[in-house]
Amino acid sequence: MASKNHALDSNCITLTRFFLAEQKKCPQATGELTQLLNSIQTAVKVISSAVRKAGITQLFGTVGETNVQGEEVKKLDVLANELFINMLKSSYTVALLISEENETVIEVEVERRGKYIVCFDPLDGSSNIDCLVSIGSIFAILKKEDNTIPTLKDALQTGRNVVSAGYALYGSATMMVISTGNGVHGFMLDPSIGEFILTDRNMQVPKRGKIYAINEGYTHQWDDAIKEYVANKKDPSKGKTYNARYVGSMVADVHRTIKYGGIFIYPATTSSPKGKLRLLYECIPMAYIMEQAGGSASNGKIPILDVQPTSLHERSPIFLGSSEDVEEVLAIIKKHEKKGDA
Repeated sequence: MASKNHALDSNCITLTRFFLAEQKKCPQATGELTQLLNSIQTAVKVISSAVRKAGITQLFGTVGETNVQGEEVKKLDVLANELFINMLKSSYTVALLISEENETVIEVEVERRGKYIVCFDPLDGSSNIDCLVSIGSIFAILKKEDNTIPTLKDALQTGRNVVSAGYALYGSATMMVISTGNGVHGFMLDPSIGEFILTDRNMQVPKRGKIYAINEGYTHQWDDAIKEYVANKKDPSKGKTYNARYVGSMVADVHRTIKYGGIFIYPATTSSPKGKLRLLYECIPMAYIMEQAGGSASNGKIPILDVQPTSLHERSPIFLGSSEDVEEVLAIIKKHEKKGDA
């Protein structure tokens, strides 16, 4: 008699199968989004493979250049960026690409052009590559509404227009977390069959957590509201104390926040008064995922998804995570603003 705990599930739900089923629920769906998500998962599979053997194949280290953000470019960064661009262009579904690594928009040849715009960070947390800390990829998909020649203006849409967003985490395993507006779903890469398998259906962020994630090395550059909030989380007289957890890789920190609850904060500082994380391909996709999972995301004044982008590599402060935790820090910010107006 066969064991019920057999290693292989004969009816496993792969990422492609899952989105084909989702597509079936939508009568007007053309299949282009599924095609696009397939090209992203292929890029992620190849990046995952490269990450796993980076040390062996000398993909660690830098290429002696800095990117448009002024950051040192790692060899894996270059590979990941090229993979995303090539896979997305060859999907015949995209009109325009926005990458953290490219100073300007990436145009798609007319004969390959589709109706979607993809904003992506091909390798988030890449400063952690050499020390084997978890890194990831982030993306958001928007739709171009007309047939005019695509320009940057087409990409400068609020997060409320996002069609799909997600991230890949290259950690102890490789996982893709994706939403197309019907909740958040996690798919683990099974290397034995080379497929992403649905492992976490309808991921939900707890209403409140007990973890805060912020780079406390910048404490001296924070405004008083952030200092007060973090101090409160360490003070037993102010309620339940929180644990501090900060990886320095946004994908890893956000993934933990979704799983366990709590808050991830990257505020404005005196040296980065507009914040440091990029709006189009870091803040917006992560805010979309967080809201779809029942959490909240704000720039300190309004929801991230309501912010109107004005430039390609625009930066923003971000507070995201469990809804009650985000509400708490926003209340302290508002209190300090009122005090300043008085």
